[in-house]
Amino acid sequence: MDAASLGRLRWRCRRGMKELDVLLERYLAQHLPSAPAQDLEALETLLGTPDPLLYDWCFHRVPAPTAALRSLIEQITATGGSVVRAAR
Repeated sequence: MDAASLGRLRWRCRRGMKELDVLLERYLAQHLPSAPAQDLEALETLLGTPDPLLYDWCFHRVPAPTAALRSLIEQITATGGSVVRAAR
């Protein structure tokens, strides 16, 4: 992924909720360099989701609709474990 694409992706990870910002930024920092194409596609879908629904998915209030999204969310929430535990 080139620097411009990475910058756009980071910008899209900035959300209206601090908890989501922290989760997504930690995920990007730790997993983006080695993320497979399937995860990047799921991340693009995830970033198109409205914040309230994304929050519900990430904090396990409602399951995500697809297996790819559920897998990505598990990776994201494992990366930001303390944020997820504090918000519950």
